[in-house]
Amino acid sequence: MSKGFSRRVFMGGAAGLALGGALPGWARAPDTSLRPVARAEDFRKRVQPPAEALIERAALDGDVSFAVARLQTGEVLETHSPDVDLPPASVAKALTAGYALDVLGPGHHFVTRVIATGPVTAGVVQGDLVLAGGGDPTLDTDALADLAKAVSAAGVTGVTGGLKVWGGALASLPGIDASQPDHVGYNPSVSGLNLNYNRVHFEWRRTGADYAVTMQARSSAHRPDVRMARMALIDRNLPVYTYEDAGGRDNWTVARGALGDGGARWLPVKKPEVYAGEVFQTLLAANGVRVGPAKTVAALPAGAVLASHDSAPLRVIVRDMLKWSTNLTAEAVGLAATVKRTGVVPASLAASAAEMNAWARARLGVDGLALVDHSGLGDQSRISAREMMGCLRALRLTMGIKPLLKDIPMRDETYKVVEDHPVKVRAKTGTLNFVSGLAGFIDLPDGTELVFAIFAADIPRRDALTKAQRDRPDGGRSWNSRAKILQQGLIGRWGVLYESDPV
Repeated sequence: MSKGFSRRVFMGGAAGLALGGALPGWARAPDTSLRPVARAEDFRKRVQPPAEALIERAALDGDVSFAVARLQTGEVLETHSPDVDLPPASVAKALTAGYALDVLGPGHHFVTRVIATGPVTAGVVQGDLVLAGGGDPTLDTDALADLAKAVSAAGVTGVTGGLKVWGGALASLPGIDASQPDHVGYNPSVSGLNLNYNRVHFEWRRTGADYAVTMQARSSAHRPDVRMARMALIDRNLPVYTYEDAGGRDNWTVARGALGDGGARWLPVKKPEVYAGEVFQTLLAANGVRVGPAKTVAALPAGAVLASHDSAPLRVIVRDMLKWSTNLTAEAVGLAATVKRTGVVPASLAASAAEMNAWARARLGVDGLALVDHSGLGDQSRISAREMMGCLRALRLTMGIKPLLKDIPMRDETYKVVEDHPVKVRAKTGTLNFVSGLAGFIDLPDGTELVFAIFAADIPRRDALTKAQRDRPDGGRSWNSRAKILQQGLIGRWGVLYESDPV
């Protein structure tokens, strides 16, 4: 990134020359007219490297596309291949946030309920106890524990029927993107009943010549053991993890030689309703409520609500989603918006994303979107920089999306954060292997606000990766680092070129 001069330093130096006394030969009027001295701002703008030079310096194989415009007028200031359709990665979550906020409303709450299908007599439910999901992507074990306490506080000690689990508020899917490795926690299952972002906490500690292993539904205050997800240690080098769906359980193996002295990681859960049901049964038992193993049901049973848990308001949920880039949250809120918009539970993420694409055309006036999910994890999604910029401009002007986006610090040529930089950026990042995006808003020191989108992708290189290579491919980290340096360079350039000239 080109490092601009501080206006104060530059102008102060110029003033020092002007006030520091005449140089030899300057005591009399010049014999010929002098060329006007360029203002500091003019000089700073002239020394900015062209965008093409920044792109060449980044040495990114593949495509680079960007567009930047003035927010208020929509005047396009600079572009490079702005109509090339590329994968947006997690930048797509900014569009999902607008979709959910517009359709569901910023004050929407996801509600998880416990239902009794019959009356409670002498502490016993005359029927089933039902854990009914409401699509909450943020439900955790602590919230389930509160529900179990509330059931106990209602005087329930047992049931004549059983414990049922319903997750039909949203589609039940084993994962977001089938091309991802089985063990990556950012590709969990999706359901109308999601617990701990549909992940299980796998921890191992060396004990003598072997390891102690736990699989837990861990949260801040609770860590119940889980039986539906099992881990076996195998003497091998590769693969590090394997997964098998067998006996109604998630059966994992791990290479013993890869474990070292100890550690932990989150693994995806493939059966979210089974996971939540087992954990809820454990928590009910801890509160004196005796029920048998949970069973999933396809249809929601009717009955009286004994306890319920409300999520935070949607605006808070999507703010956190944009900050932490949680894929499950994006898919859940996107699916919920589609259910509200159409009255039908979509059968797939692609069907729901198609509805969001149609919403963007109608609501934002932007054509050409071809997203296949709500998180951007699927690399078959396509959008151009010009289209993304147009979506963000409309979302900013009509829905106030900007405050929900993350502050992106400005960095120098070595990628170190520049403290108190006069240019402020709020944007959404997006990263896949050999795919990088950044889109959002730039506030310049004079109050000018820009809207921009930058995408880069080496699609042939990404397509050549095997499923096993997609976790940490050779060259992936270096490529993405260069893409981020390019983003900083372009923003630094725009911050100088498009600030209004001082009067």
